[in-house]
Amino acid sequence: MRGLLLGFGGLFLIACSCSSPSAQPTATAAPAPSEAAMVADGEPTAPVADGVAYFAGGCFWGVEHYMQELPGVISVESGYMGGHVESPSYEQVSSMTSGHLETVAVRFDPGRVSYEAVAKRFFEIHDPTQADGQGPDIGPEYRSAVFYGSPEQKQITEGLIERLRARGYDVVTEVRPAERFWKAEDYHQDYYARSGKTPYCHARVRRFGD
Repeated sequence: MRGLLLGFGGLFLIACSCSSPSAQPTATAAPAPSEAAMVADGEPTAPVADGVAYFAGGCFWGVEHYMQELPGVISVESGYMGGHVESPSYEQVSSMTSGHLETVAVRFDPGRVSYEAVAKRFFEIHDPTQADGQGPDIGPEYRSAVFYGSPEQKQITEGLIERLRARGYDVVTEVRPAERFWKAEDYHQDYYARSGKTPYCHARVRRFGD
């Protein structure tokens, strides 16, 4: 969030720009939807098309926090996706030159919650009409995007966007195929759970009228 937060009385100066000993992100999931898999601690888990979703909606701390609250979600990891830099660091991503977006990998139980419900929650916890940022966090790494892992995920996502547009929302969320997911440094994981703080640029808004 860099210096953009000075206007908030300095209360959030460290948010998404905290300094910590450098650590290299871990590459996970990626190639073709039929083969893509999320990898945690070196072990493959659920295929992207059946239990993993990738979302970018501003600072990954807030997205991670609210996605973890959805029943049926097993785990959420903060990381980077969509850019050209291999094994990117937070500093590289925040420099706005890597092409990566701050992204979360959401692993969920399809028997308890559908992909549509997971994607719907994503659209409710960030502002999908804000371009090049989220709240006070401005920059290409904070863009809104859904990285789909299958044609079905793409179709469902586009359907949700059309529902929002029909309700008057000028949605700018990008819909892109999933690429390699790079897990962010450890100090970014479960930030709000560990710090006891509250997300400041994310909040749930029931945009679908139900």
